[in-house]
Amino acid sequence: MSEETLHIDEHHEHAHSHYHSPEEKKRQINRINRISGHLAYVKRMIEEDIDCADVLVQIAAIRSALNGLGKEIINEHISHCIYHAIEDGDTHAVEEFQKAIQKFM
Repeated sequence: MSEETLHIDEHHEHAHSHYHSPEEKKRQINRINRISGHLAYVKRMIEEDIDCADVLVQIAAIRSALNGLGKEIINEHISHCIYHAIEDGDTHAVEEFQKAIQKFM
């Protein structure tokens, strides 16, 4: 991963407010926890010299899980944050989200 990929902009602000339901956040965090556990398992597989084909299958599963999480976040952001940003006339938020989607894809 490049430094750009790992960079989190702590000063990223939108003119509209962000609201994420506690249930949705909990679901997403649970998915992240499962992905983290799966990633730790792949690390152990490599440490224990498990067959490379098996490791690759597990990596593919992790990639799929991450893509699913990303799609879930995109859908929620569109239905809540972007919807409200458009209502508020916040074109900057829409442009920033379009850039984020391009990086995700």
